[in-house]
This record gives sequence, structure tokens and C-alpha cells, in this order.
Amino acid sequence: MFSTEDLYEVVIFSIGDTKAGTKMGKLQLKNTTDETLLNCILWEETLNRFDNKVFRTGNLVRIVSASFNEKFNNCLVSALELIKEAKLGLEEQEIEQYWAKLQSFISKISDENLRNFVSAQFSKYENEFKIMPAAKLMHHNYIGGLLVHTVECAQYAQNNMEQFTYKTNEDEIYAACLLHDFGKIFEYTIDTETGLIDYAPNFREEWISHSQYGFSICMNAGFRKVAKMIAAHHGRAEWGAIIDLNQKDLEPELYLIHFIDNLSAKFGKINTRLLEK
Repeated sequence: MFSTEDLYEVVIFSIGDTKAGTKMGKLQLKNTTDETLLNCILWEETLNRFDNKVFRTGNLVRIVSASFNEKFNNCLVSALELIKEAKLGLEEQEIEQYWAKLQSFISKISDENLRNFVSAQFSKYENEFKIMPAAKLMHHNYIGGLLVHTVECAQYAQNNMEQFTYKTNEDEIYAACLLHDFGKIFEYTIDTETGLIDYAPNFREEWISHSQYGFSICMNAGFRKVAKMIAAHHGRAEWGAIIDLNQKDLEPELYLIHFIDNLSAKFGKINTRLLEK
């Protein structure tokens, strides 16, 4: 159920097509009082009355008019009020600060060939990487989110490697941290005016996942160990991993990349509402 008195935070929004060929909005809201989730439907005529920025992740809204459908356990919304607009993401100065941190981690790679390879990827797609989110919903879903997530992973790796007695190739670990999600610049799109995130329409026609992209470019360049770490960073095949960590006799580095990626996703700033805190 819902209440017109409560405030709700926008969790996710998408637009699809109905069987009749019209547009339909799917909106998930979180009650700010008890954190329960409410799944909402908006028909095309309702969508046409709104600016898309109303549906930005992290926005606070109030339901003005709606009806609850018990059969489908969702809410048909006809009117919303925007109470507080969330940040789009990182400010330009913050982006440049994180970009400088990312460059510092690239410089830690002592192997010249690997360092030049990693640096070239970011130089070629600098503008895209600086604004892209790390996900549509799960984590770092805002402008600059992918940049923040990547820097966090490299930082977690550095902090852990300082404690290792097991000998690791730090160059390869840094490279894997920096490139493990690089394919997301092609997997997602983000509207820099509204902050809305969607999947790039043609990505799945060329690639299975962003992991496959990172794995492929590293393999083609001859950096097989880096490619292997990227292939395993999702941990399980059902989660999208090319290498499932349930296999026996895998190198410890493969687990490291998975765990630090998961730590950043779980403890990083999930959305723009948290950026304001």
C-alpha cells in the first residue's frame, strides 16, 4: 500500500513498451520512514506530464494521486510531487580529483608495456569514463560513479597488498582493478541533464558483458593474468563471471579482485542521495 503523506525516494525508473504499442513507466520507490519498497506503474499519458528529471535516482517525491492494485501488488500512479531533487553525481572538481587519483594508480604500474596499455585505454575514452555510472541500480549509479568505484577498488587493493606475505604481481593487480569494469562505458548510457541511466541499445549485440570486454582487450594485448582476474571478478557464473571461483586451484589474486569489487559495491556511495550525507 501507499500513503500520500509519506515521502518516497526514487530507487529505479525505466520506460518500456506495452503490448498495445504505448509507453509504460516502471518506477520503484522506497518509503523513507520504514524503507519498504513500492513498485509503481505510470501510463504514457501520465509520463507525458512529467520532466524525466523527476524520476532521477535519489529524488524525494510524494505520491499525490494513485491507486493500489492488490492483484499485481503495484501502484498505478497518476500524479507525483517532486519534494527534493537529488544530485546528478560528482561535481566537475570532484571528477578531476578522482581522475588524478586514478592516474596515480596507473603510475604505480612499473611494467612499462602494461602501464602504457592501461594508460592508453583511459586516454582514449577519458570523457566517457569520467561521467559513466558503475551500475544502473546496484552501486555507484550516478555521474562519475564508475570513476569512484574504480579508484576505490585500486585503493582497497593497495591497502591489502601491503599486508600480504604471499608474493603478488602488484602491476597486474592494479591493472585488473583499473580495467575490470572498463566495458561499462559501452554497456550503459547516462543522461547528463536528468541523471537517468539505461543500458546501451547495441552493447549486447556485440558483447556478452562488460567483463567479456575487459577480458578480451587484455587477452588480445597479451596480458593474460590481468584478463583472468577480470574474468573472475563477478565470482560466480550465475552472477556473470567467466571464471567461477568455485573451481579448485585458482590463484589467490582472482579472489582478491572479486572481494574488493564487492566491498566497493557494498560500502561505496550507492546513489546520489548518499553523496549528500
